[in-house]
Amino acid sequence: MANDAQVFTIQHESGRLDAVLSQFDSAYTRSQLANWIKQGQILVNGQTVKPSYKVSEGDRISVEPPAPVSTELEPENIPLDIVYEDEDLLVVNKPQGMVVHPAPGHADHTLVNALLYHSPLSSINGEFRPGIVHRIDRDTSGLLMVAKNDKAHQALSAQLKEHKNQRIYYALVKGDFKEDRGTIEAPLGRHPVDRKRQAVVEGGREAITHFEVVQRYLGYTLLKVRLETGRTHQIRVHMAYIGHPVVGDSLYNRQPNLPGVKLAGQLLHAKTLSLQQPSTGKEMLFDSDLPDYFKEALGTLTPMITVKGERK
Repeated sequence: MANDAQVFTIQHESGRLDAVLSQFDSAYTRSQLANWIKQGQILVNGQTVKPSYKVSEGDRISVEPPAPVSTELEPENIPLDIVYEDEDLLVVNKPQGMVVHPAPGHADHTLVNALLYHSPLSSINGEFRPGIVHRIDRDTSGLLMVAKNDKAHQALSAQLKEHKNQRIYYALVKGDFKEDRGTIEAPLGRHPVDRKRQAVVEGGREAITHFEVVQRYLGYTLLKVRLETGRTHQIRVHMAYIGHPVVGDSLYNRQPNLPGVKLAGQLLHAKTLSLQQPSTGKEMLFDSDLPDYFKEALGTLTPMITVKGERK
C-alpha cells in the first residue's frame, strides 16, 4: 500500500468489513468501500479479503482510495424546463430520455451538463453529480429539485431522509386493480443474477410505495403513486412485483409495448413535488402536466366507466 493509505485498527467494532469502514469515515459510501475491497485497495492485516469479511478485534485495516480519474464536466447549452428557481435551488421538469448525471456510457448531454451552463451548483455530491439531491431514471420524466449551494443541498437532503417531501408519480400499469388504493412494502436490492436490475430480495433496503387508482382502462390502470422511500427503480420493481408492470418498461415488463403506440420508455412521470425552502423554511408545492406522449397513449385506451360502485 502507498504511504498515504489510511489505517484503522478494529477495537470493539463488529460486522462486515464494508459496513464497519463506512462508520469509520462517512466520506465514503458502503458501496464505494465494497468496490475498493474487491479491487484490492483495502487490505486486512496486509491481505486481500471479501467485502463480507467479518472484522475481529486487532485487525489492521489499510485503505488506499483509487487515484481519481481526471475528467471535466463541460457545461452544455441544452434547453431546460425550469419550473422554479431562487438563490438556493431549482425545480426542473426533466424530459424522458435525458440522463440525470454523467455515468459510464453517458459522459455528456446530461441534465447536469445543462444545469452547469445555467447556474452554479452545490459540490456535496462530487464532480459527477453537482447539485443532484435525488434522481429519476433516464426514461422517467418529471420534477427534480436541484441544489445551487452546499447549505441548500444539506437541507434538502435532510428533508428527503426525514420523509418530509411529497413525491407523487403517475404511472400507467398493465392490468386492473380490485382495490382503489394500497401500499407495497417489500425490500429492494440488486438482482442476484442481472446486475442492471433491482429486485425484491430478503435483507434488502426498506422500500414503501403507496398507490391510488386514478382511472381504470380496459386492460390497464392509471395510478397515482407516492414514494415513502426512494430506492433505485422502486416504482418499476414494486409494480412488476405485484403483477402490474409499468407500460413501456423494457427492463421489468416482459410485454412493454402498448398496441398501436410507439413508446420510447416507461409511462412514468414525477408529477408532484413538495419541499421546504432551505433558507426560509417556506412550504412549496410544485405540479406538472403529463407529457404529450403520455396523454396520447392514454387517449388510445378504452376507459372503464364506474356506475354506482360497479365497473363497466
